[in-house]
Amino acid sequence: MGQDARTEALQAKHQEIDFMLFEEERRPSPDFSLVHELKRKKLKIKDELHRMTVS
Repeated sequence: MGQDARTEALQAKHQEIDFMLFEEERRPSPDFSLVHELKRKKLKIKDELHRMTVS
């Protein structure tokens, strides 16, 4: 997988997680452990995207 394709895949995954996070947070009783896990995954992807642009 090329650098551009990898970046696009990571950006798509980031958006997918962002949507899942939005949906979970707007529920009447959100699962806060799931919210925490989604935020952690989102940050991990953001960090990887940053590393790819720096190197």
